Amino acid sequence: MTMMQQRTAGRADDIRPLAGLRVVEFSQMVMGPTCGLILADLGADVVKVEPPKGDRTRYFKGPAAGFCATYCRNKRSVAIDTSSSEGQAVARRLIENSDVLIENFRPGLLKRTGLDYDSVAAFAPHLVYCSLKGYLPGPYESRLALDEVVQMMGGLAYMTGLPDRPMRAGASVNDIMGGMFGVIAIQAALAERQRTGRGRYIQSALYENNVFLMAQAMMCETVTGQPSIPYSVKDSPWPVYDLFDTVDGSKLFVTIVGEEQWQAFCRAFDREIWLSDLRFASSQDRVDQRGWLIPA
Repeated sequence: MTMMQQRTAGRADDIRPLAGLRVVEFSQMVMGPTCGLILADLGADVVKVEPPKGDRTRYFKGPAAGFCATYCRNKRSVAIDTSSSEGQAVARRLIENSDVLIENFRPGLLKRTGLDYDSVAAFAPHLVYCSLKGYLPGPYESRLALDEVVQMMGGLAYMTGLPDRPMRAGASVNDIMGGMFGVIAIQAALAERQRTGRGRYIQSALYENNVFLMAQAMMCETVTGQPSIPYSVKDSPWPVYDLFDTVDGSKLFVTIVGEEQWQAFCRAFDREIWLSDLRFASSQDRVDQRGWLIPA
Protein backbone atom coordinates (compact mmCIF):
# COMPACT_ATOMS: atom_id res chain seq x y z
CA MET A 1 0.00 0.00 0.00
CA THR A 2 1.44 3.36 -0.99
CA MET A 3 1.43 6.57 1.03
CA MET A 4 -0.28 8.42 -1.78
CA GLN A 5 -3.66 7.41 -3.16
CA GLN A 6 -6.15 9.36 -5.21
CA ARG A 7 -9.72 8.67 -6.29
CA THR A 8 -10.42 8.44 -9.96
CA ALA A 9 -13.76 7.82 -11.69
CA GLY A 10 -15.46 7.04 -8.41
CA ARG A 11 -13.03 4.32 -7.28
CA ALA A 12 -9.75 4.19 -5.41
CA ASP A 13 -6.83 3.66 -7.79
CA ASP A 14 -3.20 3.24 -6.85
CA ILE A 15 -1.51 6.27 -8.39
CA ARG A 16 2.25 5.93 -8.85
CA PRO A 17 3.38 9.21 -10.43
CA LEU A 18 7.10 8.36 -10.25
CA ALA A 19 6.75 4.97 -11.97
CA GLY A 20 9.70 4.44 -14.32
CA LEU A 21 12.09 6.46 -12.17
CA ARG A 22 15.17 4.57 -10.96
CA VAL A 23 16.69 5.57 -7.63
CA VAL A 24 19.88 4.16 -6.11
CA GLU A 25 20.08 4.65 -2.36
CA PHE A 26 23.38 4.65 -0.44
CA SER A 27 22.01 5.29 3.01
CA GLN A 28 21.63 4.15 6.58
CA MET A 29 19.54 4.77 9.70
CA VAL A 30 16.54 7.10 9.12
CA MET A 31 17.07 10.27 7.06
CA GLY A 32 18.30 8.76 3.81
CA PRO A 33 16.01 5.72 4.00
CA THR A 34 13.03 8.02 4.61
CA CYS A 35 13.83 9.93 1.43
CA GLY A 36 14.06 6.70 -0.56
CA LEU A 37 10.92 5.31 1.07
CA ILE A 38 8.77 8.26 0.03
CA LEU A 39 10.09 8.08 -3.54
CA ALA A 40 9.32 4.34 -3.57
CA ASP A 41 5.81 4.95 -2.28
CA LEU A 42 5.33 7.41 -5.12
CA GLY A 43 6.23 4.72 -7.61
CA ALA A 44 9.99 4.94 -8.11
CA ASP A 45 12.10 1.79 -8.37
CA VAL A 46 14.41 2.26 -5.39
CA VAL A 47 17.48 0.03 -5.11
CA LYS A 48 19.07 0.18 -1.67
CA VAL A 49 22.80 -0.56 -1.65
CA GLU A 50 23.89 -2.36 1.50
CA PRO A 51 27.34 -3.49 2.67
CA PRO A 52 28.11 -7.22 2.33
CA LYS A 53 27.04 -7.91 5.92
CA GLY A 54 23.75 -6.06 5.41
CA ASP A 55 22.45 -2.74 6.64
CA ARG A 56 23.16 -2.42 10.36
CA THR A 57 19.55 -1.52 11.15
CA ARG A 58 18.67 -5.13 10.31
CA TYR A 59 20.30 -6.12 13.59
CA PHE A 60 18.96 -3.40 15.88
CA LYS A 61 17.08 -4.45 19.00
CA GLY A 62 15.02 -2.70 21.62
CA PRO A 63 13.40 0.63 20.69
CA ALA A 64 15.24 0.66 17.34
CA ALA A 65 14.17 -2.84 16.33
CA GLY A 66 11.67 -1.51 13.80
CA PHE A 67 14.04 0.75 11.84
CA CYS A 68 14.68 -1.63 8.97
CA ALA A 69 11.08 -2.77 8.55
CA THR A 70 9.85 0.82 8.66
CA TYR A 71 12.27 2.59 6.35
CA CYS A 72 13.43 -0.17 4.00
CA ARG A 73 10.05 -1.46 2.86
CA ASN A 74 8.93 -1.12 -0.74
CA LYS A 75 12.52 -1.18 -2.05
CA ARG A 76 14.84 -3.63 -3.72
CA SER A 77 18.20 -4.32 -2.12
CA VAL A 78 21.67 -5.32 -3.30
CA ALA A 79 24.85 -5.93 -1.32
CA ILE A 80 27.98 -4.29 -2.77
CA ASP A 81 31.44 -3.97 -1.28
CA THR A 82 32.23 -0.42 -2.41
CA SER A 83 35.66 -0.59 -0.79
CA SER A 84 36.81 -2.92 -3.59
CA SER A 85 37.46 -1.94 -7.20
CA GLU A 86 35.02 -4.60 -8.39
CA GLY A 87 32.30 -3.28 -6.11
CA GLN A 88 32.94 0.29 -7.22
CA ALA A 89 32.57 -0.78 -10.86
CA VAL A 90 29.24 -2.45 -10.07
CA ALA A 91 28.08 0.65 -8.20
CA ARG A 92 29.01 2.89 -11.13
CA ARG A 93 27.01 0.74 -13.56
CA LEU A 94 24.03 0.90 -11.22
CA ILE A 95 24.36 4.67 -10.92
CA GLU A 96 24.77 5.17 -14.66
CA ASN A 97 21.38 3.53 -15.23
CA SER A 98 19.63 5.51 -12.48
CA ASP A 99 17.91 8.88 -12.39
CA VAL A 100 18.51 9.75 -8.74
CA LEU A 101 21.17 8.94 -6.16
CA ILE A 102 20.56 9.36 -2.44
CA GLU A 103 23.32 9.25 0.17
CA ASN A 104 23.55 10.18 3.82
CA PHE A 105 26.99 9.01 4.88
CA ARG A 106 29.46 11.15 6.76
CA PRO A 107 31.14 13.92 4.76
CA GLY A 108 33.91 12.66 2.48
CA LEU A 109 33.14 8.95 2.77
CA LEU A 110 31.90 8.43 -0.80
CA LYS A 111 34.71 10.55 -2.21
CA ARG A 112 37.18 7.89 -1.09
CA THR A 113 35.36 5.33 -3.22
CA GLY A 114 34.93 7.59 -6.25
CA LEU A 115 31.18 7.87 -5.76
CA ASP A 116 31.02 11.54 -4.76
CA TYR A 117 29.06 13.96 -6.92
CA ASP A 118 31.97 15.34 -8.95
CA SER A 119 33.17 11.83 -9.83
CA VAL A 120 29.68 10.56 -10.66
CA ALA A 121 28.67 13.61 -12.70
CA ALA A 122 31.59 12.90 -15.06
CA PHE A 123 29.94 9.70 -16.32
CA ALA A 124 26.28 10.34 -15.36
CA PRO A 125 25.56 14.05 -16.00
CA HIS A 126 21.83 13.33 -16.06
CA LEU A 127 21.85 12.20 -12.43
CA VAL A 128 20.12 14.07 -9.60
CA TYR A 129 22.47 13.55 -6.66
CA CYS A 130 20.93 14.19 -3.23
CA SER A 131 23.14 14.35 -0.12
CA LEU A 132 21.37 14.25 3.21
CA LYS A 133 23.67 15.58 5.93
CA GLY A 134 23.82 16.93 9.43
CA TYR A 135 24.49 20.50 8.27
CA LEU A 136 24.37 22.45 5.03
CA PRO A 137 27.54 24.24 3.80
CA GLY A 138 28.90 26.55 6.48
CA PRO A 139 30.97 26.37 9.67
CA TYR A 140 29.50 23.01 10.75
CA GLU A 141 29.35 21.20 7.40
CA SER A 142 32.10 18.70 8.28
CA ARG A 143 30.54 17.76 11.59
CA LEU A 144 28.51 14.65 12.24
CA ALA A 145 25.02 15.07 13.68
CA LEU A 146 22.13 13.15 15.16
CA ASP A 147 18.50 14.14 15.48
CA GLU A 148 19.00 14.66 19.22
CA VAL A 149 22.05 16.88 18.66
CA VAL A 150 20.27 19.34 16.38
CA GLN A 151 17.20 19.30 18.61
CA MET A 152 19.44 20.56 21.41
CA MET A 153 21.29 23.04 19.19
CA GLY A 154 18.19 24.46 17.55
CA GLY A 155 15.96 24.74 20.61
CA LEU A 156 13.37 22.06 19.85
CA ALA A 157 14.37 20.07 22.94
CA TYR A 158 13.95 23.24 25.02
CA MET A 159 10.44 23.83 23.66
CA THR A 160 9.48 20.17 24.20
CA GLY A 161 10.83 19.71 27.72
CA LEU A 162 10.48 21.44 31.06
CA PRO A 163 12.21 24.81 31.63
CA ASP A 164 15.17 23.18 33.36
CA ARG A 165 15.20 19.91 31.44
CA PRO A 166 15.32 19.89 27.63
CA MET A 167 13.79 16.76 26.15
CA ARG A 168 14.15 15.07 22.78
CA ALA A 169 10.92 14.89 20.80
CA GLY A 170 9.36 11.44 20.85
CA ALA A 171 10.05 10.73 17.16
CA SER A 172 12.92 11.25 14.71
CA VAL A 173 11.33 14.47 13.49
CA ASN A 174 14.40 16.03 11.88
CA ASP A 175 15.51 12.80 10.21
CA ILE A 176 12.06 12.23 8.76
CA MET A 177 11.39 15.83 7.74
CA GLY A 178 14.92 16.15 6.38
CA GLY A 179 14.18 13.15 4.16
CA MET A 180 10.92 14.79 3.08
CA PHE A 181 12.73 18.00 2.10
CA GLY A 182 15.13 15.80 0.15
CA VAL A 183 12.18 14.42 -1.81
CA ILE A 184 10.90 17.94 -2.52
CA ALA A 185 14.32 19.02 -3.80
CA ILE A 186 14.65 15.86 -5.90
CA GLN A 187 11.32 16.42 -7.58
CA ALA A 188 12.25 20.05 -8.29
CA ALA A 189 15.58 18.92 -9.78
CA LEU A 190 13.82 16.33 -11.94
CA ALA A 191 11.47 19.02 -13.25
CA GLU A 192 14.50 21.16 -14.07
CA ARG A 193 16.11 18.20 -15.83
CA GLN A 194 13.14 17.95 -18.15
CA ARG A 195 14.09 21.42 -19.43
CA THR A 196 17.88 21.17 -19.37
CA GLY A 197 18.61 17.47 -19.76
CA ARG A 198 21.11 17.66 -16.89
CA GLY A 199 21.01 16.62 -13.28
CA ARG A 200 22.36 18.55 -10.34
CA TYR A 201 23.68 18.27 -6.79
CA ILE A 202 21.18 19.00 -4.00
CA GLN A 203 21.28 18.78 -0.22
CA SER A 204 19.03 18.52 2.79
CA ALA A 205 20.22 18.68 6.39
CA LEU A 206 19.12 17.92 9.94
CA TYR A 207 20.14 21.20 11.54
CA GLU A 208 18.55 23.49 8.97
CA ASN A 209 15.40 21.41 9.15
CA ASN A 210 15.32 21.96 12.91
CA VAL A 211 15.78 25.69 12.41
CA PHE A 212 12.73 25.64 10.14
CA LEU A 213 10.75 23.80 12.82
CA MET A 214 11.75 26.50 15.29
CA ALA A 215 10.96 29.41 12.96
CA GLN A 216 7.67 30.34 14.63
CA ALA A 217 9.29 30.44 18.08
CA MET A 218 12.19 32.55 16.79
CA MET A 219 9.82 34.91 15.00
CA CYS A 220 7.67 35.20 18.11
CA GLU A 221 10.75 36.35 20.04
CA THR A 222 11.49 38.88 17.30
CA VAL A 223 7.93 40.23 17.22
CA THR A 224 7.28 40.31 20.97
CA GLY A 225 10.78 40.84 22.32
CA GLN A 226 10.11 38.10 24.87
CA PRO A 227 11.99 34.80 25.22
CA SER A 228 10.29 31.60 24.12
CA ILE A 229 8.61 29.50 26.77
CA PRO A 230 8.50 25.68 26.63
CA TYR A 231 5.18 24.24 25.59
CA SER A 232 5.05 22.32 28.86
CA VAL A 233 4.42 25.55 30.79
CA LYS A 234 3.53 28.25 28.27
CA ASP A 235 0.11 29.87 28.13
CA SER A 236 -1.92 28.67 25.21
CA PRO A 237 -2.96 31.20 22.54
CA TRP A 238 -6.20 29.24 22.21
CA PRO A 239 -9.25 29.18 24.53
CA VAL A 240 -8.94 25.43 25.11
CA TYR A 241 -5.87 23.41 24.11
CA ASP A 242 -5.36 21.13 27.05
CA LEU A 243 -5.15 17.59 28.42
CA PHE A 244 -7.87 16.63 30.88
CA ASP A 245 -8.30 13.74 33.33
CA THR A 246 -11.43 11.61 32.98
CA VAL A 247 -13.29 9.71 35.69
CA ASP A 248 -11.99 6.35 34.45
CA GLY A 249 -8.37 7.47 34.84
CA SER A 250 -7.64 8.04 31.16
CA LYS A 251 -6.63 11.27 29.45
CA LEU A 252 -8.55 13.36 26.93
CA PHE A 253 -7.06 16.13 24.82
CA VAL A 254 -9.53 18.88 23.96
CA THR A 255 -8.86 21.73 21.57
CA ILE A 256 -11.17 24.61 20.73
CA VAL A 257 -9.57 27.11 18.38
CA GLY A 258 -12.48 28.33 16.22
CA GLU A 259 -15.99 29.66 16.63
CA GLU A 260 -17.65 26.57 15.17
CA GLN A 261 -15.67 24.33 17.53
CA TRP A 262 -16.70 26.45 20.52
CA GLN A 263 -20.36 26.16 19.59
CA ALA A 264 -20.09 22.42 18.96
CA PHE A 265 -18.30 21.89 22.27
CA CYS A 266 -20.88 23.82 24.30
CA ARG A 267 -23.73 21.85 22.74
CA ALA A 268 -22.01 18.47 23.09
CA PHE A 269 -21.17 19.06 26.78
CA ASP A 270 -24.48 20.67 27.79
CA ARG A 271 -22.97 24.13 28.20
CA GLU A 272 -25.26 26.05 25.85
CA ILE A 273 -25.55 28.75 28.50
CA TRP A 274 -21.92 29.69 27.75
CA LEU A 275 -22.92 30.62 24.20
CA SER A 276 -24.86 33.60 25.54
CA ASP A 277 -22.33 34.49 28.24
CA LEU A 278 -20.71 37.82 27.30
CA ARG A 279 -17.47 36.73 28.97
CA PHE A 280 -17.04 34.26 26.10
CA ALA A 281 -18.28 36.44 23.24
CA SER A 282 -15.08 36.17 21.20
CA SER A 283 -12.15 33.79 20.98
CA GLN A 284 -9.88 36.33 22.69
CA ASP A 285 -12.47 36.77 25.44
CA ARG A 286 -12.35 33.03 26.01
CA VAL A 287 -8.54 33.14 26.12
CA ASP A 288 -8.76 35.92 28.71
CA GLN A 289 -11.08 33.72 30.79
CA ARG A 290 -8.89 30.60 30.67
CA GLY A 291 -8.14 30.90 34.40
CA TRP A 292 -11.83 30.19 35.04
CA LEU A 293 -12.78 28.30 31.91
CA ILE A 294 -10.23 25.49 32.03
CA PRO A 295 -10.97 24.37 35.62
CA ALA A 296 -14.69 24.53 34.81
